[in-house]
Amino acid sequence: MAMISTELRSTIIVLFILLTISTLQTSGASPDCSFESGSNKCHNKVESLKLKIIAITSILVTSMIGVCLPLFSRTVPALQPNRDLFILVKSFASGVILATGYMHVMPDSFNCLTSECLPENPWRKFPFTTFVAMLSAILTLMVDSFAMSYYKKHGLEVGVQSSKDGTHVELQNNNGHFHASGMGGLDDKQSQLLRHRVVAQVLELGIVVHSVVIGLSMGASDNPCTIRPLVAALCFHQLFEGMGLGGCILQAEYGLKTKAIMVLFFSATTPFGIALGISLSNVYSENSPTALIVVGLLNASSAGLLNYMALVDLLASDFMGSKLQKSLKLQIWAFVAVLLGAGGMSLMAKWA
Repeated sequence: MAMISTELRSTIIVLFILLTISTLQTSGASPDCSFESGSNKCHNKVESLKLKIIAITSILVTSMIGVCLPLFSRTVPALQPNRDLFILVKSFASGVILATGYMHVMPDSFNCLTSECLPENPWRKFPFTTFVAMLSAILTLMVDSFAMSYYKKHGLEVGVQSSKDGTHVELQNNNGHFHASGMGGLDDKQSQLLRHRVVAQVLELGIVVHSVVIGLSMGASDNPCTIRPLVAALCFHQLFEGMGLGGCILQAEYGLKTKAIMVLFFSATTPFGIALGISLSNVYSENSPTALIVVGLLNASSAGLLNYMALVDLLASDFMGSKLQKSLKLQIWAFVAVLLGAGGMSLMAKWA
């Protein structure tokens, strides 16, 4: 029940964000801020709509492929969570998530909150982007800590797991305590499972927030010159970000229903944001002061969350874990995978 209520709270938060953004109007925008610079040189509403429909389909498909690949990896021995290849793929995807926060989301927040369309005081007098990102990272740490405390206090019913030697272990919830048979040291394994579940939920929430903002901006735009390269960049982004999230969902060992909900939630968020942007294109202005402030603050919050999750919960957790610490060669290859993922996503910043 605790897991369901957490998912419900996450859904309510995102719906609130969507409702907030949907109320943004063009009123209040100054005359000089009605259009993007150079938008008149490349403005085609019909062509843009075609590209946005293509974007909805292609992003939905690539998102589902990315997040589902790790979930089916148990049928491929080389991609199972305890194998080296899984660690390398997860490291690559973690690099993508890290670069998303630093190279895409945070710069977008800077652009919004330092825009000439906003009053100089206070928006260009104080670095709101880094301030909000810092607070977001601290808040994410608090959520991590409190969620772990909550689950450890109230217990979590896991069911039957198998050890490497085939010994089956029954874990039961009994007033917050866990009992086991056939295997020692289950407290550490149980804590690790709880950790994976918290990470998967918090990471998905952060991804969903910035995905809505990205989709909304694309859906409201009538500039095919910017939409066209953005489609390819977002497909790349969703594919590998989905792989990172899918790896977390796999390690969390959720039931089939919870996995399906999380996969659908991740896959549909950006396409839904695009559809929402299309429906609001006549009343939504991305350069209105209200839109710039709301989107800028949401991006800053998302950037802080994603950066924390990528560095602390994904990369640091793996690199300081026993598997990588025991193998210098695997560590080096994992670092290479992180650099490739971060580098590839950073290169995408040229177009998106």
